[in-house]
Amino acid sequence: MMAFTLGEAATRALARMTGSTGQGARPPQTNIRKQHRTGAPVRRDSIEAGTFEDMFFAHPAKGECDQLIRIARQALDAGRRAKRIARVEGRGLTGPEALLASLTAGAVRVYEELCTLARLNGGKVYPSYDRLAAATALGRATVARALTILEQAGFLVRQRRFRRVEGEGPGPRFEQTSNAYRPVSPKRLLALLPRWLRPAPVPDDALQHANDEAEEQERLKGQLTCRELAQLTTSGALGRVLARLGASLDAMLSSRESHGDPEPLLNLLTEA
Repeated sequence: MMAFTLGEAATRALARMTGSTGQGARPPQTNIRKQHRTGAPVRRDSIEAGTFEDMFFAHPAKGECDQLIRIARQALDAGRRAKRIARVEGRGLTGPEALLASLTAGAVRVYEELCTLARLNGGKVYPSYDRLAAATALGRATVARALTILEQAGFLVRQRRFRRVEGEGPGPRFEQTSNAYRPVSPKRLLALLPRWLRPAPVPDDALQHANDEAEEQERLKGQLTCRELAQLTTSGALGRVLARLGASLDAMLSSRESHGDPEPLLNLLTEA
């Protein structure tokens, strides 16, 4: 009886030390996370640098960057006015008004730097946070918040990027690199800005001409073969695969048309 009691006490003490319930020892809990096998992790929605920039960047027209800067400055003033008016009227801000009110002087300063880089570099804008912080005399965290504000308000299109790096061990290795940026006009907010900042409406004859051209393009596409349509709409490896598939479809359609010709059958009946 005494031996059983001592054994039971020893078992319970051991269980408390190992953190188990008698079914085996539980491994000790640690806060150490396993290191990513490819080094620094890549953030979600990132695209490899050098694979999309030609389609992402847009060369600004003459005076476009200066116009975008004027819009941002007027939007900052309009947001302050909207907050004052809402406070006096005792109401909340609407969705577009809240976006205007979220703009800060730091965000406008960052936007001015991005527009300047777009004008100088032909629309190719991919500075790092440190580069923007040094150019604007703002903190790195302030720059990060400003970019988020600009993106949410519709002033900016941002795309995360990563690049391949060499390293030891199997498998490719990647690291995060600077984002790509494209300054744009905030279409949702233009109605709240002065009229002179809004783009002039398109004339009716220009709209009709654009519709006529679109209809003509659709008519011409309808006359193309499957292979020609695949080559026109898709490029690269996928385009070549679709072109081969389209050629096969064209051959099948051509074969069906030849087999469906009733003339050979009539000749056989005449000969019989």
